[in-house]
Amino acid sequence: MTEHRILIVSHGHPDHSKGGAEVAAYNLFKEYERLGLDTVFLARSDQPSHGGSAFSTINSDKEILFHTHMSDFFLFQSGCKKHVWQEFRALLERYKPTVIHFHHYIHMGLELIREVRNTLPNARIVVTLHEYLAICANNGQMVKPGKQMKLCYKSSPTDCARCFPERSAADFFLREKYIKSIFNLVDMFVSPSYFLIERYKAWGIPEEKMVMIENGQPEIEAPAARQLTEGEGRGRFAFFGQINPFKGVDVLLEAFRLLPEDIQKKVHLDIHGANLEGQTEAFQEKIHGLLEDLGDLVTLHGSYESHEIGRLMEQADWVIIPSVWWENSPMVIQEAFNHGRPLIGSDIGGMQEKILDGVTGIHFRNRSSIALSREIVKASLDSKLSLAKNIVKPLTIFLCAEMHLNEVYGS
Repeated sequence: MTEHRILIVSHGHPDHSKGGAEVAAYNLFKEYERLGLDTVFLARSDQPSHGGSAFSTINSDKEILFHTHMSDFFLFQSGCKKHVWQEFRALLERYKPTVIHFHHYIHMGLELIREVRNTLPNARIVVTLHEYLAICANNGQMVKPGKQMKLCYKSSPTDCARCFPERSAADFFLREKYIKSIFNLVDMFVSPSYFLIERYKAWGIPEEKMVMIENGQPEIEAPAARQLTEGEGRGRFAFFGQINPFKGVDVLLEAFRLLPEDIQKKVHLDIHGANLEGQTEAFQEKIHGLLEDLGDLVTLHGSYESHEIGRLMEQADWVIIPSVWWENSPMVIQEAFNHGRPLIGSDIGGMQEKILDGVTGIHFRNRSSIALSREIVKASLDSKLSLAKNIVKPLTIFLCAEMHLNEVYGS
């Protein structure tokens, strides 16, 4: 294993982008470094490079920013072929990695995978699938476009063309063929959930080329339950993540608005989230309107750094994940379990898989503010936080790295 030279490719660097996939990729890189393995982290950046070069370094010469972009988000094709066929190829030839682990291809282009196979035919190519982009052209959400955002259960060229009438069923047929031709070059796919594996199996990826490995968490001692004042219940709820239509923050706020007045006096919601300003004007107005209605019942804190998660979790009794799309394995679930906090989550997809209803958390009917409101009431009255004792520590970063080295990268 120590003979491996590992190149990890991510669509962003955590210093610039705080998404769960970027953090998971970077955590693996740092663990490989700690283990003494020869590894390089290549992260796409949308910032211009000094002098216009394709690459620059950040933090150390082992962390490289790839200043590139994608011009075709339908076929995931690079917007600068020179970056693929010259700069990226030259990096491969110079470093000669034995394992290239892609944690994404968005914003960079699927051509990178083909270039690896052409330049280093004996290298092992690994792709971690964090969502359903290859299957679904609607941002990989498997949610129907439109205000209702209906869940999609299976893709087909005909159905996809109904969602995007500007494209034909033939367009989607050829899109699928093209993406699969690239995916055929991949040796192994990693998924942090079984739910995602089932979706990709149904789409056509062979089961033997997929393995489930959860995103590892740092080893910490879980903080004690929040200390209560006399007569206080477990009424501190928290949301962590992006604020966009898919994450269900509007459902969450509406649920708090539906709480009985006597309960509203005993609870509080902390929203730790970013990127609201990047959403549509209509969505921003909806969120700001709900926040105004709720007043002091809710605090919008904005974005947070990874190292702050422990302090923020300590202040919460429950973590709520109200996403209206399937999700895969949201990092916040593992983070909450790592800090001994039970969750209230939508009863679909990766959330339903990871949160055991009535054991490590509570499910509520997806998209239903009424159902979520009922569960918030019940949770707030549980002064003992009884589900917390059932939480099992999630996979550590060390064990996550060991599983990749032993089960995915090969000898």
